[in-house]
Amino acid sequence: KMPAALAQRLRERVRALAGEAAIAGERVAQEAVLLAERSDVSEELVRLQSHLDGLARLLRTAGPVGRRLDFLLQEAHREVNTIAAKSADLGITELTLEARVEIEKLREQAQNVE
Repeated sequence: KMPAALAQRLRERVRALAGEAAIAGERVAQEAVLLAERSDVSEELVRLQSHLDGLARLLRTAGPVGRRLDFLLQEAHREVNTIAAKSADLGITELTLEARVEIEKLREQAQNVE
């Protein structure tokens, strides 16, 4: 769905910028594919899930975990930032803002754990 939405937005932008000038539909399709590839966040989501799984495992362990918690939260924050940077969707941007706030809260708490 997202590549189709990107293609439509791209067509609208091209029409607005080019006016009546003819632009090949194939070229628009190629640009839409490039935009879709650049906005693909599947790798970041896999890594984020891995960090969250690591956090869950770490919270079930005994002993000092503060530094490891902070590191995993830092990595989760990095993935969320990358997702935000790649996204052109307002809903995703809002979710990443909320996630960053929550991660920062957790990092503050993790600094008090050892």
